[in-house]
Amino acid sequence: MTLHIQPLTLAQANEQIMLWHRHHKPVIGHRFSLGAYLDTKLVGAVVVGRPVSREIDQYLVAEVTRLVTDGTHNACSFLYGAAARVAKAMGFKRIQTYILVEELGTSLRAAGWAFDGITSGGNWNHSKARQGLRRIDQPMSPKQRWVLKLQ
Repeated sequence: MTLHIQPLTLAQANEQIMLWHRHHKPVIGHRFSLGAYLDTKLVGAVVVGRPVSREIDQYLVAEVTRLVTDGTHNACSFLYGAAARVAKAMGFKRIQTYILVEELGTSLRAAGWAFDGITSGGNWNHSKARQGLRRIDQPMSPKQRWVLKLQ
């Protein structure tokens, strides 16, 4: 049995996020989502969207906003690699993601991604117009940023 990729709808990916993600809830939107399958069994999902930070060019940079698996060996690095290949085919110049400081980044490293620093974390809702409208139900601690240049 080998892993293979199939496209997922956002609803299908969010279903897996609700089942498997330890600290994040489903996402609102995406550019694309992919599923990792072991034969016919869905064992992981990745959601790729625009960068959450408004300072990063959403037309040149794709961002993995969620990645979940059922624990299948190599599924995480398999999904990171597949997400990068699809983003490159779509014309993106870079793909990035953020993980918690206490996470090791082993799957990212295995997929060829590079550590790019630690963010400051905290509440990034600085807009008075949107005050109280942004989600605060997710970890706001400092994060590791990982990137892969695509071209």
